[in-house]
Amino acid sequence: MIVLFGSHARGDWVEDFQETYEYVSDYDILVITKDRKAARGQKKWRDLDKELAANQDITKTNIIQHSVWFVNDKIERNYYFFVDIFKEGILLFDSGKFSLSEPKDLSPEERQKKARNSFEHWFKKGNDFRKYADLAIQNADNNIAVFNLHQATETYYAAILLVFTDYKPRTHDIEELGKQVEKLHSDFSTVFPKKTAEEARLFKLLKKAYIDARYEIDYKIEKEELEYLSERVKMLRDLTARICNERIAQFAET
Repeated sequence: MIVLFGSHARGDWVEDFQETYEYVSDYDILVITKDRKAARGQKKWRDLDKELAANQDITKTNIIQHSVWFVNDKIERNYYFFVDIFKEGILLFDSGKFSLSEPKDLSPEERQKKARNSFEHWFKKGNDFRKYADLAIQNADNNIAVFNLHQATETYYAAILLVFTDYKPRTHDIEELGKQVEKLHSDFSTVFPKKTAEEARLFKLLKKAYIDARYEIDYKIEKEELEYLSERVKMLRDLTARICNERIAQFAET
């Protein structure tokens, strides 16, 4: 099965072209495969992403893939990311070889409880990584510090995505996770600005820290660069707390 979901399925996509920027809602596609092996064949999905990237002008296409067993398990257990796709998605292709389960709706109170549990778990982990980063900065262990700042960033993003959508993509790419988060609330776009070459360079240092800070002998980061990134991650922490708690409160009102 191939399912279009998100703003293009709901009919509330955005196309905003200005002199200084442009924003166009991505196409979001869920591919449901017959088994786990087909969903996990990483090379073919990477090749597809490259093909799409080479043949799109403005509108990006994001593809996620899961087995029908995985999707039905999430629908039956009321993971509202998949329940919303079931309800709002547009079926683009159906092989007819399998079917989707029927969801059981969560009450507003159940949905709120689930979101709060996810937030409390992942937000605490993010705060722990920030604590380890601060300790490493004090000890001048710069590479250990920036790795933990990366982990804090990834974990705060996980908290946001799970509160809003009940789903986190299987990736450690904080640039990709950040793009998903910015779709949910525009304030998150202010955390890691990339308007200047220097801002882009500093963010790249953080992005590469997940692998390079641990394994690349040539990876280096200075104290001043760490201090800048630490302040940005602190800003992300504060926004995550405010915006997630606002969203959790809204669940009880629906």
